[in-house]
Amino acid sequence: MANSAKTSNTVVGTTIDALVAEGKALAKIWKQTNSLKDSTKANGFDTRLGKLLQQLKAQSSLDSGQVSRQVLTDYGIHTIDRRRRAEALWFVENETECRDFIAKSKKGFSSLTALQAAMRKAEQPTKVETSNVGQSAEPTAKAEKSSATEQRSVTVQITRSKMVDTILHHCEANGLNIEDIINDLQSHVAKQQRKA
Repeated sequence: MANSAKTSNTVVGTTIDALVAEGKALAKIWKQTNSLKDSTKANGFDTRLGKLLQQLKAQSSLDSGQVSRQVLTDYGIHTIDRRRRAEALWFVENETECRDFIAKSKKGFSSLTALQAAMRKAEQPTKVETSNVGQSAEPTAKAEKSSATEQRSVTVQITRSKMVDTILHHCEANGLNIEDIINDLQSHVAKQQRKA
């Protein structure tokens, strides 16, 4: 009988009692001022909290994978600020990237919040560059064509007949009704005459 009770409390090589003790110990020390360097060590507060939350999240019966308020209370970590819990879980889930980023950084970070912000900021230019790389060469060709058109418009004399041809060409290319364009031009001219 005693063996069956121990087996029911064992969760993936760790007993529930040990997890509860860990949660309560973390709840006692969470308000202490710790540097990020200390709190992210293998035995640091944020690393321990993140690993505990990771285990609780894996055991969660909720579809979203979140840890219920009751479980947080049972494990004694409900008093730890939810943002701090979320940051600790994020750190453990992204530990390798975080440690690499900290090692490459020229400045230190005072908190996980600052680390997250710096990593997010560092990722943004990469996303913009990759989105430009993923595009086809057609927009580049259009950009070159438009800059060539701009250069030509500066060096070539535009006559009324060339302007009409250009307007007609653009109307055809873009599926626009030429009569609507003429009405818009007349309306614009009338507005300009009223202003003058």
